[in-house]
Amino acid sequence: MSTDADPPADSTQEALRILFLGDVVGEPGRKAVATLLPVLKEELKVDFAIVNGENAAGGRGITPKIAIGLMRAGAAVVTTGDHIWDQREIVPFMIDEPRLLRPINYPGNPPGQGSVVLETKKGKVGVINLQGRVFMKEGMENPFPAISKAVEDMRQETPIIFVDFHAEATSEKVAMGWHLDGLVSAVVGTHTHVPTADERVLPKGTAFQSDAGMCGPMESVIGSEIEPVLERFYTALPAKFGVGKGPVRINGVLVTIDPTTGKATAIERVARTWHE
Repeated sequence: MSTDADPPADSTQEALRILFLGDVVGEPGRKAVATLLPVLKEELKVDFAIVNGENAAGGRGITPKIAIGLMRAGAAVVTTGDHIWDQREIVPFMIDEPRLLRPINYPGNPPGQGSVVLETKKGKVGVINLQGRVFMKEGMENPFPAISKAVEDMRQETPIIFVDFHAEATSEKVAMGWHLDGLVSAVVGTHTHVPTADERVLPKGTAFQSDAGMCGPMESVIGSEIEPVLERFYTALPAKFGVGKGPVRINGVLVTIDPTTGKATAIERVARTWHE
């Protein structure tokens, strides 16, 4: 589905720069992104921004208000993951908002959509949200044939395609990178909240990183308060995890793409620290 983000492209284009920010965690992450995303877009000369809002509502899911806030801050598309249905009010919102994505490989006919194509000044940009199966919730369709079909269809509109692969296992993420090498512009993982140091452009022109990391509080255990998590590890008993506090680390990647071919020419990690 195509939606206008900016006026259509001219025939001759410079490189296109996509900024992707990893999982936003709770209010601290939201505030940091609202503050820093406009700054990063200006500083890095970003043409298109994508933000994973998977954990933006108290660490679990996303609400319409939060999704709108991320878009107002500068996100052209908001991706999600396995917590997309945790805030039930998001369901009717997703039906009418094509820029908020849920993983494309949910079984059946769930609300919303898993992909979108937007017009920009440098051409059409496609975004696909995908979820892994290894160590994840059961019931998801196989992401490999699902993404193959989605990419085949999207390439009829644009060669510029960014894939947010929301998955736990690094092996599944690396395999997906190789599976899509030369077919999409970038495959970047989310979900673990820990940025990996394996960013590279694969041989056929696809930028890859196993996990972009999170936009969340540094004094935490992957975004959650430290003490309840330690209690859970120590006793194996259930514990309620709140969102951590303190300085926020913004993590993501900047991908540079040839808009004519859709091939990536560079990928670099982006990290900033925000103090309220």
